Amino acid sequence: MTDAQETASAPAAQAPVQDSAPAPVPLLEPREGIPPVTATAEQLARVTEAFAAGSGPVAVDAERASGYRYGQRAYLVQLRRAGAGTALIDPVACPDLSGLDAALAGSEWVLHAATQDLPCLREIGMRPTRLFDTELAGRLAGFARVGLGAMVENVLGYALEKGHSAVDWSTRPLPEPWLRYAALDVELLVDLRDALEVELSRQGKLEWAQEEFAAIAAAAPPPPRKDPWRRTSGMHKVRRRRQMAVVRELWQARDAVARKRDVSPGKVLSDAAIVEAALAMPTSARALAALPGFGQRMGRRQLDQWHAAVERARALPEEELPQQSQATHGPPPPRAWADKDPAAAARLSAARAAVTERAEELNLPQENLLTPDTVRRLCWEPPAEITLESVSGALRALGAREWQIGQTAQLLRAALTVSA
Repeated sequence: MTDAQETASAPAAQAPVQDSAPAPVPLLEPREGIPPVTATAEQLARVTEAFAAGSGPVAVDAERASGYRYGQRAYLVQLRRAGAGTALIDPVACPDLSGLDAALAGSEWVLHAATQDLPCLREIGMRPTRLFDTELAGRLAGFARVGLGAMVENVLGYALEKGHSAVDWSTRPLPEPWLRYAALDVELLVDLRDALEVELSRQGKLEWAQEEFAAIAAAAPPPPRKDPWRRTSGMHKVRRRRQMAVVRELWQARDAVARKRDVSPGKVLSDAAIVEAALAMPTSARALAALPGFGQRMGRRQLDQWHAAVERARALPEEELPQQSQATHGPPPPRAWADKDPAAAARLSAARAAVTERAEELNLPQENLLTPDTVRRLCWEPPAEITLESVSGALRALGAREWQIGQTAQLLRAALTVSA
C-alpha cells in the first residue's frame, strides 16, 4: 500500500481520553527545590557533565524578553533530565552553549511550541536533532486547549502558576518567584510527553506526530522577512505610495534606535504613531509634535529625528517610492480567484471543503492536516494530468509530509477535477 492510498485505513476520529478528575493539584515547588542559576564557565561545565550522564529525554524551555528588549534572544534556558535534575542557565553570562549541545547529541528534546524557542536556542549553539513538541502533539491528539498550563492540567492533573510568563526576563538578578516559575515549566514536561505519546499511539497518530517532529528538527532557519515595515500595525489605512515611504523611513529609523538601545521598538515609537505621521504628512517638527504618540514627553532631539525621516520620504523621487504591494511568487488572494480564474476558484472551494471534512473526521485542526497555503498553491497550479501519483508528488514538492499526503491526496485528486 502506498502512502497516498492510506486514507481508507486511517484511524477513526477519537477524542483524547480526558477522564472526569478532581480539581487539579497546584504545583508549587520543584521536586529538588529551585536550582541556582548557572552563570559561570565552571558551573556550566558541571551542568554539562551532569546532563551528559543523565538518561532519557531532555525537557528544554527558554524565556525571552518580548516587548522589553530588541529581538528575541533567550535570557534564561531551563533544562531537566532524569539523573541530572533541573538546570537554569543564564545565556547572557554563558552565551555559548554548544558544549552542552554536544553533550546532548542524539538525545530527544522535549519542548512546548518548539518553533517559538528554537530560533533563540540556535543563537546560543543549541540545535536538537530529535524532538517531541508537546503543543503540536496536543493538536494532533485533538485537545481543544494546547497551552502548557492547560495540557498539564488536563493530561496530568496539575495546575501550573503562569503569572510570570510576560515579565522582563532580562532583569538581573532574576527574582526567586520567577526562577521557581521557570523551573516548574520543565518539571513535568517529560511526564507530559510520555502521556501524550500513549494517547497518540491509542489514536493511531504517533507516526504522524513523529513525522512532524522530524520536519521541525530538520527545518532550516527562515530567511529574513522582506520589507518588514509592511507589517506595521494599521498599515491597511495607508493608501498612497508617498505615505508608505513615510512608514518605511520611520520604521527603519525606529529600528536603528531600538537596536542601539536594546529595547523593544514599540517602546521607542508606537506603530500607531508611525501610521498617524504617514497619514498626516506633517511639514514641520511642531506639526509632528501635535500628532498622537509624538507630543508631551518626547524631547526635541527625538522629534527632529522623526521629522527628518518624514522629510526623507517626502524628498524621494517617484521611482524610489515603495510599490503598493509586494511582488508575490504564489497565487493571488483567494477573493480574486473568481474573476481571474473561475475554474481555480471552484477547485479551491472543493478542496477546502474536502480537507475540512477530513480534519473533522480525524479530530485535528485543519491547518495541521494540510496548510491552507499548500491547498491554495495546489489548486492554483495543479498537475497537468490529475492522477493520485501526480497529486501526491505535487503535495510532496510543496512540503507536505507523507502522512498528510496519505490522508488528503485522494480527496484532492477528486477536488481538482471539479469544473467551474
